[in-house]
Amino acid sequence: MPAPPDSDRRPARDGAQPLDVLALAAHPDDVELCAGGTMCLLADQGYRTGVVDFTRGELGTRGTPEGRMQEAAAAAEVMGLAARENLGLPDGDIQNTKDNQRKVIRAVRRWRPPIVLVTAERVRHPDHGAATALAVDALFYSGLAKVETFEDDGTAQQPWRPHHVLHYLQALDAEPTFVVDVTSVWERRMQALLAYESQFYQGGGDADDGPQTYISNPRFLAWVEARARTFGYRIGADYGEPFVYRHGPVGVDDLVSVLSREKPFR
Repeated sequence: MPAPPDSDRRPARDGAQPLDVLALAAHPDDVELCAGGTMCLLADQGYRTGVVDFTRGELGTRGTPEGRMQEAAAAAEVMGLAARENLGLPDGDIQNTKDNQRKVIRAVRRWRPPIVLVTAERVRHPDHGAATALAVDALFYSGLAKVETFEDDGTAQQPWRPHHVLHYLQALDAEPTFVVDVTSVWERRMQALLAYESQFYQGGGDADDGPQTYISNPRFLAWVEARARTFGYRIGADYGEPFVYRHGPVGVDDLVSVLSREKPFR
């Protein structure tokens, strides 16, 4: 069950309850593709989770912005998210400006998550790299009291910097710090991903008409499963999702307690 919230993690003026884990993403479907199983698992474990998408994905070859919003809402329900919002930044032009940083900061201060998941450091898609730069700078400045942001009613927000930041891996691999066993929620994780009917192969139905993209062919979904099986095998699980801890090393004062679970794979 979730740990008791920090004393300064009080609800925002608009009544928004703090989240335990918040994921930041360039596009709707990025979280589902890279960390969807983790989000499903956290919700099942009783944690409050949320996603902030930076853009509506309007430059995508397939689908429409309006359709992507509907798909994102459907995926959020599957994953059991407590919150999802979209900042409406321009797709293909995610700039690390002070104005955009404040948009991210407002969301982070509203939800006050101890753990934040962000896009990868090594990326194939330029938007993902731009989202990483924007996210990590905003997360730092979010902790500075003299960086002022306000709720919709004009109330000043309090500073908040998450305790832990992790990168979820995307098209390019890296050596992970953590691999989350998502075997128990794998089918639901894929259901959340396939809620984006306009983007991913659906088995030959009408949604598969249109131009083929990097992610719309069946081989891509086979790769998604193969990678999850590869990382899962490394920890003794059927399926795993990898993460890189941004601010290592992780300090411990009770090594035996931290490593108390028997390693499942030998």
